[in-house]
Amino acid sequence: MQTPGMSMGHSLKRLLQGVVLGAAATAIIGFGWGGWTLGSTAKELADTSAKTAVAEALAPICVDKFQHAGDAAATLAAFRKTSSWEQSSFIEKGGFATMPGSTTADSEVARACATALDLLK
Repeated sequence: MQTPGMSMGHSLKRLLQGVVLGAAATAIIGFGWGGWTLGSTAKELADTSAKTAVAEALAPICVDKFQHAGDAAATLAAFRKTSSWEQSSFIEKGGFATMPGSTTADSEVARACATALDLLK
């Protein structure tokens, strides 16, 4: 039985080089532009998305606590005088981002709450 010409010597080397280069190109294109992700990256994105969704869902509770606090108008005026990068800290220190049943403020909720309070008139 004769061996096919492709599996002999120089042709086999070229075939294997083509297979390796094709696999590398597929991986580079797939991960770079094809939208492929590793499991760890997908988990990280899902965790971030979940935290953001929870914070946005809890922000109205924070806003309500802020509006029903004693002297809410003065507190809102003080909040508006605070620089934008310190507003979430202002919310945390005021205890508005501390959810019922919790003892500590949630920074993500404070950030979402500050954004919602900025939109109030």
